[in-house]
Amino acid sequence: MGEQMRAFDPVQLGSIELFCKAAELSSFTAAAEALGLTPASVSRSVSRLESRLGVRLFARTTRNIRLTTEGEIYRQQCQQALEQIAEVERLITGTQKVPGGRLRVSVGTPYAHHRLLPLLPEFQTQYPQIEVELSISNRVIDFVDDGFDLAIRLGKPKDSRLIAHKLEEATLGVFAAPDYIQRRGEPETLQDIDNHNCIRFILPSTGKTMPWLFRDDHGHDIDYVTKSAYSVSDDVLGAVNWAVAGGGLFQIYHFIAQSDIYRGRLVEVLKKYNGRTRQFSILYPQNRHLSARVRAFVDFFRREMQKTESH
Repeated sequence: MGEQMRAFDPVQLGSIELFCKAAELSSFTAAAEALGLTPASVSRSVSRLESRLGVRLFARTTRNIRLTTEGEIYRQQCQQALEQIAEVERLITGTQKVPGGRLRVSVGTPYAHHRLLPLLPEFQTQYPQIEVELSISNRVIDFVDDGFDLAIRLGKPKDSRLIAHKLEEATLGVFAAPDYIQRRGEPETLQDIDNHNCIRFILPSTGKTMPWLFRDDHGHDIDYVTKSAYSVSDDVLGAVNWAVAGGGLFQIYHFIAQSDIYRGRLVEVLKKYNGRTRQFSILYPQNRHLSARVRAFVDFFRREMQKTESH
């Protein structure tokens, strides 16, 4: 018998896609921008591919990259293979009558607990053959390296190469426990904030304090960064629980605070400065073929969020 065929690693397919895009654009940076990734992740994937093959696919300089002779041969064959795979995927997943298979979703902590998880049982009922795998974390992800199909994140994506569907504009308010207000008094103006304990949230992506968003009587937007000594990082729900325990003022979304308001554990203050929102979006890479299970999740969740906004 001939030489035993080398086993194919499924992760290699993603590296091949990145290699072809870098070859097409003659740049790791341009390929990263096109695919919604970082240049470092593209470079690492290509290096792993070169190590596996035992050849150099690109000749690199400080200014650019160019395909080697072996790289050009590899690109031609891989491009044909990728086109065939894409055609088969469109044929199979696009016409799939009953969506099924594993769906990997990354979602931040607040949105997971207060929006996504309460809706998942209904999704499971409608699509029992889809295996949902959730990662509940606020960390920055890499779709290719981390293997996620979808992500739900705060804000608008900086990279326009990512497909983003807005889920909602979440309204904000400042809240505190009733006993804290009884002890310290209720702030009436933004100037009063400096006389209160304010719980800051440190953004994990930047290490900076998330500003509180206000709108004054004249319609002017104000971004306020409190200088309080009290802060929480990574998990915003920790800051909410701190406020519920009487630790001070905290700005959070109404959809998170509403259950504690109903139970009498939080009260809203500074309502006259409301009006600002933050956007939540569902994201996936532009180059990703939209399978039936991804389409089912996106359509279901957007539909459910439209119902929430209409109430």
